[in-house]
Amino acid sequence: MKMLNVLLSTFVVGLCIFASAVEADMRRYSGSLENSKWQLTTETKLQCDLIHEIPNYGHAVFSAEASKMANLAFELDIMRLPADYSLANIESVPPRWKPGTPSKPITTMQWRKQFNGDVDEKSAWVMLTELEKGNFPTLYYTDWHNRHDRVAVSLSATNFADNYYKFLSCVDKLLPYSFDDIAQLTLNFEFGGAELDKDSKNKLAQVREYLKHDKEIESITVKAYSDSFGGRWHNLQVSKKRAAEIKQFFVNAGVAADKIDVEGFGERRHIASNQTELGREENRRVVVQMSKP
Repeated sequence: MKMLNVLLSTFVVGLCIFASAVEADMRRYSGSLENSKWQLTTETKLQCDLIHEIPNYGHAVFSAEASKMANLAFELDIMRLPADYSLANIESVPPRWKPGTPSKPITTMQWRKQFNGDVDEKSAWVMLTELEKGNFPTLYYTDWHNRHDRVAVSLSATNFADNYYKFLSCVDKLLPYSFDDIAQLTLNFEFGGAELDKDSKNKLAQVREYLKHDKEIESITVKAYSDSFGGRWHNLQVSKKRAAEIKQFFVNAGVAADKIDVEGFGERRHIASNQTELGREENRRVVVQMSKP
């Protein structure tokens, strides 16, 4: 029995020495109580960015964008990009004032050579909710240049809550569509004039709201067409009038006139038969294409 106790004591001491050696080779990066900073750097109806500075390492960025689908992205923007392909384990580590509470695995993150790290949307939300509970999402990986070193990078829950709730409020106010959803539009008109139909008016209402928040539109092309009823010259004039009306809409929405190129084609380039009302309605159209840098 005495020999067994000696062996157990030796084993425990050995484990402690091993743990101390591992800990000694662990490089840690985290914000302290004094310098842990969370900032809502972008707060618009198009994008929300919540950024956490990790001293001497880089930035953790949670972001969401205007879209038809709810979304969240996480990126670790680091000062020294990965030199190889490897994996990092992400765990939720409890704060020091909760001794004995075990860490919980969250996900693994794929390091790609010369790229910042990122995780999927579900894992990003888990990281945020763990921070909300006061835990520290922490990445563990082997250094790319010194294989004897392990690296631990922690997102600090200190000073997190206020900006996190502002971030959630920003996400809730994002537009339910993106630039890609409105970059190309087909607008249709009522018979015989420049009056848009109801669906097209709704599309332009979305465009008007979007343009309030995005001033980076580089160019817009407006191409108008008509059906084949009423005479070719008349239909050409009608299509030009429709194109001019749409151009004026964009000018009123704040787009410089010299960025807008318009053209009326009249009866040319039909996309449907003019023998039915539905076909003629499809032909009475304006195609709008917007581009950004």
